[in-house]
Amino acid sequence: MAAYLQWRRFVFFDRETVKEPPGPDGAGGKSFALPPGIAVCDSGRGSLVFGDILHGAAIWFLPRSLQLSSFQAYKLRVTHLYQLKQHSILVSVGEDEEGINPLVKVWNLEKRDGGNPLCTRIFPAIPGNKPTVVSCLTVHENLNFMAIGFADGSVVLTKGDITRDRHSKTQILHEGSYPVTGLAFRQSGKTTHLFVVTTENIQSYMLSVKDYPHLELDTHGCGLRCSSLSDPSQDLQFIVAGNECVYLYQPDERGPCFAFEGQKLIVHWYRGYLVIVSKDRKTSPKSEFAGNEAQNSDKQVLNVYDLCNKFIAYSSIFDDIVDVLAEWGSLYVLTRDGKIHVLQEKDTQTKLEARKSMLFRKNLFEMAINLAKSHHLDSDGLSEIFRQYGDHLYNKGNHDGAIQQYIRTIGKLEPSYVIRKFLDAQRIHNLTAYLQTLHLQSLANADHTTLLLNCYTKLKDSSKLEEFIKTSESEVRFDVETAIKVLRQAGYYSHAVYLAEKHAHHEWYLKIQLEDIKNYQEALRYIGKLPFDQAESNMKRYGKILMHHVPNETTELLKILCTDYQPAGDNEGPGMLEGKKANSEEFIPVFANNSRELKAFLEHMTEVQADSPQGVYDTLLELRLQNWAHEQDEQLKEKLHSEALTLLKSGRFKTVFDKALVLCQMHNFKDGVLYLYEQGKLFQQIMHYHMQNEQYKKVIEVCELYGDQEACLWEQALGYFARKEEDCKEYIAAVLKHIENKNLMPPLLVVQTLAHNSTATLSVIKDYLVNKLQKQSRQIEQDEQRIEKYREETTRIRQEIEELKASPKIFQKTKCSICTSALELPSVHFLCGHSFHQHCFESYSESDSECPTCMPENRKVMDMIRAQEQKRDLHDQFQHQLKCSNDGFSVVADYFGRGVFNKLTLITDLPSGKAATTIEAGLQRELLVHTKRST
Repeated sequence: MAAYLQWRRFVFFDRETVKEPPGPDGAGGKSFALPPGIAVCDSGRGSLVFGDILHGAAIWFLPRSLQLSSFQAYKLRVTHLYQLKQHSILVSVGEDEEGINPLVKVWNLEKRDGGNPLCTRIFPAIPGNKPTVVSCLTVHENLNFMAIGFADGSVVLTKGDITRDRHSKTQILHEGSYPVTGLAFRQSGKTTHLFVVTTENIQSYMLSVKDYPHLELDTHGCGLRCSSLSDPSQDLQFIVAGNECVYLYQPDERGPCFAFEGQKLIVHWYRGYLVIVSKDRKTSPKSEFAGNEAQNSDKQVLNVYDLCNKFIAYSSIFDDIVDVLAEWGSLYVLTRDGKIHVLQEKDTQTKLEARKSMLFRKNLFEMAINLAKSHHLDSDGLSEIFRQYGDHLYNKGNHDGAIQQYIRTIGKLEPSYVIRKFLDAQRIHNLTAYLQTLHLQSLANADHTTLLLNCYTKLKDSSKLEEFIKTSESEVRFDVETAIKVLRQAGYYSHAVYLAEKHAHHEWYLKIQLEDIKNYQEALRYIGKLPFDQAESNMKRYGKILMHHVPNETTELLKILCTDYQPAGDNEGPGMLEGKKANSEEFIPVFANNSRELKAFLEHMTEVQADSPQGVYDTLLELRLQNWAHEQDEQLKEKLHSEALTLLKSGRFKTVFDKALVLCQMHNFKDGVLYLYEQGKLFQQIMHYHMQNEQYKKVIEVCELYGDQEACLWEQALGYFARKEEDCKEYIAAVLKHIENKNLMPPLLVVQTLAHNSTATLSVIKDYLVNKLQKQSRQIEQDEQRIEKYREETTRIRQEIEELKASPKIFQKTKCSICTSALELPSVHFLCGHSFHQHCFESYSESDSECPTCMPENRKVMDMIRAQEQKRDLHDQFQHQLKCSNDGFSVVADYFGRGVFNKLTLITDLPSGKAATTIEAGLQRELLVHTKRST
């Protein structure tokens, strides 16, 4: 009783009396009253079902519209009703005649027989051969079981289709000495149990096993209508209400009990609530088994219990309750005076607000939370209760308890609300717990991660810190980069490096190793394990630092990276990353101030990769030239000289000729300069180089080697020696001899050139001038003979032309010029002297006006004339022939014959006379020079 008194009371139901519906005139408001004599009732399928003992044993149906209907089910009385909840099947027990002869009738409410429900089955309710009174009735919702309890302690079980006689089997399941007061089927999966309760014991039968084994659960029972089966919220437990306690049973054991004292009259289970009707303690007790024969003056208490949360949801006093029914989402209390009282449960929000307001005032937050959970309050509502509970505990100074409640609000309550309360250094451990949970639920942002890590570092809790960061990668619930930054800032470098390596934050790993820990070897090893792209980018970024501290190891890694790179520890076979080679030229800046390593790197690249970028060869050449220029040891200097020259001769500098030449000139690398001049066909530069160094023999050698390719070298050599005040007669004679043989300069120009040399006497050029004059004399004689021949030929041709014009032509040919046969008429004669048979002429001639014999020669002449006409405008070609010909005068004469110069003198459409004058002056100058050479 003490436990009962400690349960808090609420009013979660509204009580009203059912009123009659308004009539046609709108009148109404009177209490609805059932016919007198109602003895049994049930509910389901949208109706309240009643059975009476006064009005011809009728069964009444009361729908929600309160329009009563009935039909006569028995002749004398109705004693029991059972309405199935999932089927429109009603099972009744009643009597058609006096005496103990109860009948069971099964009604199908969906089918009609003369306006009444169809009775599908009738059979007597007699256990064995001895008639006895039926005490209780229950039916399984699958329609395969029906159990009937009797006052003599027997239980009859009907198995099969209960709606038909032919498909069911009836047998006595239980026999005893005490009246059966309650029955209930329990279905769990495929297992079916039947609870049987008498006034003295409780038993459980397993109906899904052959022979129906049973188990006695307890040695005390209850009165009629004082047992019920709970819903799944209480695990379908069988509830038995005794006068001292209420017991709950599983099929194989007894469960919890509740000390609700008082004589129980009616027990029902409704939506998670236990409904108990008991005698008011102010009235006299009654017999348990005859509880339904109460006096009209009795007062009865109806209590609605919430067993989970241990409170009374409703309590009220009624006058002589017949039964309590559940339908249409409400409880209906039927009293002996025929009235119906409805208990309407308040909506969830209203109940919760009422409960919370009272519980919060009394600081009963735990009960408020349990109530909210039992009524399936949404997460937002629960979170608000947790928040208020947390605020209450926080204000009381219970920070540990408060943080536990705030943790339960994660996901609903803004974290900043909690964080602000616990930023004090003395409460940092509470804040840490909250932030840990926030991360576990993957609801933390970068700021929360920063704050949590700062909390760990402030608390110096290395174990928690390690536990937090060393979670598996699939369980990471924080921003890794933020964590690395915070740990680095706090000086936890090893933890930061661990995170960076584990989560492949390569840049952070290297930055911490190089800038904070200064572990250059480890950083280099780490880069060697990275994929190619990552290794390449990081070597470009950190290569200079690594080269400064670990030059040899860095150089070796760069060699591998630029040739055949594979990550260290990679088990893939060689060649798997073929084609993934870094551009060695891009790493040259890494070797700043490390010329020795740079040279080793570049030489390695040129050895293993002949197709290395041009920049590699350029840098290597510059490096070798620098070493050569600064080397003091003669042997080493000679070796470096050979290496530099060998590199130049490798053929890798054709595309960067100018750059290589500049490098050699900067370092005064003479052999290299001369080699490049030679490769670039810069013969004049070679000669000028020797001239500057006054190497006379080298000047002559250059002229001899390259004079055929560039004739002006001899002219320049002559001019060079002519300007020398030294005695250079030997070299001048050699040059003059070659000029004479090749006819490279006019004699006058040679004399003018040598006139500047004070040491050169006439004897130097005497032989040259004599030979030149003799050649010119012979050439003049040949030209005069040719002129005379041309004059004679011209005179002869003119005479023939005059004869043809003035004298008749006599054709005396006797043979055809084609077939050489005797000439016969008709014949064809030409002025050239050829004659033909007419038929021969017609067969071989291509034109009527041309001689077939002379035509090929004539055409050649005509083609030459046309070609000359076409070439009259080819100024560039004329210039080229003039420069390349040994006899410039003949070239000029040829173009005079073509009329080139006539056209030049006839140009009138130039914008100014200056341009034409310039062209003519340039042309005449060229003619003069080449004419002098030819003479």
